[in-house]
Amino acid sequence: MQTKTIIFILLLLLIGSISSCKTTSAPGSNLPASVKEAEEQLAKQKKAQAKINKKAQKAAYDRYWSMQTKEAKNRIKRNNKRLKKEARKR
Repeated sequence: MQTKTIIFILLLLLIGSISSCKTTSAPGSNLPASVKEAEEQLAKQKKAQAKINKKAQKAAYDRYWSMQTKEAKNRIKRNNKRLKKEARKR
């Protein structure tokens, strides 16, 4: 009697664990149904992250230039102009 009870309980646990491990996505979830959809989602996420990174880089650039003195800005501007002329002559 005890063996049957133990087997029955193990069988119920096995059925319960298998049914909870669904491979199909539930309606309304964000899990992609195909590889193409997964790739599209990854591309969308990558594009959003690139946009955030670009915005942060622009803010850092603006912060850098706002901290520079007027003389330093002019010196850097002249230096870049000189470098461009040298690059054209090569």
